[in-house]
Amino acid sequence: MSNTDSTSLNLPIENPEAQDFLPLLGTDHVELYVGNAKQAAYYYMSAWGFQPLAYKGLETGSKDTVSYVVQQDKIRLVLTSPLGAGGEINKHINDHGDGVKTIALWVDDAAKSFKETTQRGAEPFMAPETQEDENGKVVLSGIHTYGETVHVFVERSAYNGVFMPGYMPWNPHYKAPDTGLRYIDHMVGNVGWNEMNKWCDFYRNVMGFAQLISFDDKDISTEYTALMSKVMSNGNGRIKFPINEPAEGRKKSQIEEYIQFYNGAGVQHIAVATDNIIETVTALRDRGVEFLTVPATYYEDVLDRVGEIDEDLAPLRDLGILIDRDEEGYLLQIFTKPILDRPTMFIEIIQRKGAKSFGKGNFKALFESIEREQANRGTL
Repeated sequence: MSNTDSTSLNLPIENPEAQDFLPLLGTDHVELYVGNAKQAAYYYMSAWGFQPLAYKGLETGSKDTVSYVVQQDKIRLVLTSPLGAGGEINKHINDHGDGVKTIALWVDDAAKSFKETTQRGAEPFMAPETQEDENGKVVLSGIHTYGETVHVFVERSAYNGVFMPGYMPWNPHYKAPDTGLRYIDHMVGNVGWNEMNKWCDFYRNVMGFAQLISFDDKDISTEYTALMSKVMSNGNGRIKFPINEPAEGRKKSQIEEYIQFYNGAGVQHIAVATDNIIETVTALRDRGVEFLTVPATYYEDVLDRVGEIDEDLAPLRDLGILIDRDEEGYLLQIFTKPILDRPTMFIEIIQRKGAKSFGKGNFKALFESIEREQANRGTL
């Protein structure tokens, strides 16, 4: 499915409790505010295999900001930096470091999406606005969500350009091979103490989502730390937002560490799907992406826990890929170390072999691995 399909599709219902009054067709793009967009684009191209798509800057008449757009299959990242001192983007970078500002959602009707959400209590970010050029028009609107994160609704059925008005095609000589990433599976938000239910209610009441699954501190805990999480999803299951909050533990949890260094709530990680996690992770590791590791003992009894799988265990063990099973099938997953200077955002690679869950059986091993990294940073 292309991001420029002009009409809603009859998408299967994965979460029948969701009201789905918007509706949402998928993730249009994710915009990160970064200190150096040119270098960030090179990183996502070289290390992750994203392809150059579009550019906005001084050459296109943008005097205040520069943006590079990179894409891999259905995943689109917009990397934006300020071109001068002061202003909202500089403040965002100063407060949070590089991080996700916008989760843009693809819709049929951006004006309707704005009306439906704001009349249910969403704080407006941008009223419906039409942007046009010789390739057609795009309608944008937006609302605030947790921290300084925003959702922008993108209506692009009448647009045939490379990305949206104001951007020019970007076709540099250098293009790295892709790494097999296909689409965003889910995006996780970290919020403060006792804020998880508030934001789950926001997605339920304001955006028509329903809770897909929940984990408490008995599910996600180690000897030292704990957290709680609920997964909110729209009806067709294309948009899934787990929301995490800290829980009481003996030491500082990864959520507390994130909130300390990010200076508030924000996007903790982006989970991207692949059809062959062994090939993808091998390529990423060869390009310098660093992953969390679990003890070799994890693999001694993993097949007793998850049962038969299609893959050979040896390459999964060599790469540190985790395995879990639910009633629908199994999944394979691995998590990078933080990809930014601050210990904030990271990326998950996931391959679903029928499973609809999020790897509950791996939580203990994963979180102990994160704690080892926290101990190395002196923040546990």
